[in-house]
Amino acid sequence: MTSCNSCSKSSSCPSSTSNGGAGKCSDIMAVQERAIAERLSHIQYKVFIMSGKGGVGKSSVTVNIAAALAQHGFKVGILDVDMHGPSVPNLLALHKGIEIDEATKLMVPATYSDNLSVISMDTLLQDKDQAVLWRGPKKNSAIRQFIADVKWGTLDFLLIDSPPGTGDEHMTVMQTIPDALCVVVTTPQEISLADVRKTINFLQYANANILGVIENMSGLVCPHCHKKIDLFKKGGGEKLAQKYGLKFLGAIPLDPVAVIAADKGTPLIFLEEESCAKTAFLRLADAIAAAAANSLEALVQPRWQGKHS
Repeated sequence: MTSCNSCSKSSSCPSSTSNGGAGKCSDIMAVQERAIAERLSHIQYKVFIMSGKGGVGKSSVTVNIAAALAQHGFKVGILDVDMHGPSVPNLLALHKGIEIDEATKLMVPATYSDNLSVISMDTLLQDKDQAVLWRGPKKNSAIRQFIADVKWGTLDFLLIDSPPGTGDEHMTVMQTIPDALCVVVTTPQEISLADVRKTINFLQYANANILGVIENMSGLVCPHCHKKIDLFKKGGGEKLAQKYGLKFLGAIPLDPVAVIAADKGTPLIFLEEESCAKTAFLRLADAIAAAAANSLEALVQPRWQGKHS
């Protein structure tokens, strides 16, 4: 466990060592906060992937970036906080449930590979077609438990996949993981950009560190003639990034192979077939790793003692 200094309630807690106490906290929320701080202390970069609009391929982007980082040798976890429409396990064909570590009584993330593991509401449901009828407080509690009560171990990256919008889930993540590096996903059309501008406004209001912008569905490369077709326009995400002074991390074109990969539950980058989208995801993973390493959070934190130090 971490010291009382890591708990936000230590100043008012009579059991806090800073107040002359023994450091044995009896407040459930404070105990959970200390557990959260302990879990997060073993994770170098927490990357919060967001979008103001649904249907922009945010979960697919999350999964493929995570897979690309894992392929590069990083230890990666995916925390899926979309309680009502979790899709990460399906995109990875993870159908097994969560196990409990007998020694620590913590949940063990579902394992996709040696370098990639997942926690999602879907991995907790026996009936995958069951709807989750939860309001804000239950969702907030579940997100905190997905950090405090999970044996994440030492990770280089924790990618957090979120539902659309700027609601309870997003505010809980920002409050629970204040050093999260935020990545905003958009498509080139104005209808998507309009919602993403609201997301950026939310992040600015929360004083969040915005790592950059990704443009998904950025044109189409014809699989037959290999000509580029601006099916949903192109370049809107890059212009948005320039307008707000944000880093443009990269663009991912539409690719029919991506549909096949999603249905098979295999990340696009693990397919033997080469494609423009696969190349784009590999470059994007490199861009995110570089941007995270150069972020303000990385500069102010102590030197990482994990695998890649």
